[in-house]
Amino acid sequence: MACRIVSKLFRLHGFKKLLGSVKVCAAMKSENTRYFSSDAPHDKISRYPIPYKTDLPDDIVEIMEEVESKGGFLPNVFKALSHRPAEFRAFFAYYNELMNKESGNLTKADRELIVVVTSVYNKCLYCVISHSALHRIYSKKPTISDQVIVNYQTAELSPRERAMLDFAMTVCRCDTVTEKHFQSLREVGFDEEDAWDIAAISAFFAMSNRLAHLTDMRPNLEFYNMGRVPKEKGKGKADVHVKKD
Repeated sequence: MACRIVSKLFRLHGFKKLLGSVKVCAAMKSENTRYFSSDAPHDKISRYPIPYKTDLPDDIVEIMEEVESKGGFLPNVFKALSHRPAEFRAFFAYYNELMNKESGNLTKADRELIVVVTSVYNKCLYCVISHSALHRIYSKKPTISDQVIVNYQTAELSPRERAMLDFAMTVCRCDTVTEKHFQSLREVGFDEEDAWDIAAISAFFAMSNRLAHLTDMRPNLEFYNMGRVPKEKGKGKADVHVKKD
């Protein structure tokens, strides 16, 4: 099922491991053919030029082809950031460290919820739409992300989630972080390393939000419906895993 597959899109388990496992497609298209499928016109993705496949470094082409082939579409953030390949690599390397780490007390759903709430504050359409889709998939709660988009303080959240988002918003708003903020996290089971994770995600996506504003990045239409309808039994059983060496 597409929703299940796309939930894996950003699991770039270290660029070197991924690059070692991805095989380039056997046949290249003509030089004037872009490799993106089912897209809006490129002037609706970013105000900066979207590079042609043949103009991109091989490692970035491999990553983008792998993501598109597994998920059925290529998220526009990959296209927009490929305008600057070195920054593309740095962005997704740090993204992977923050969003896919195995340690700590934050779940994947927690991490996506932080992105949604802070991106609402920063008025970032791309991140709100794409990460609310990922939250729906990871949490299996199709209504929570919509609630927090309107107002996280009135959403149906647990005390743990509310304390986490309060701390994230403190960082997002550039408020002074005090011992009282850390104590609020401790009371619901988070530690100092979790606080760092919450803060780092908030800070990283503040940068991402502003790049999205700069480029006028638009979310793929596929994101809007992801995770809203439960998967029917017996359909879409295949799961996708990136082979690791």
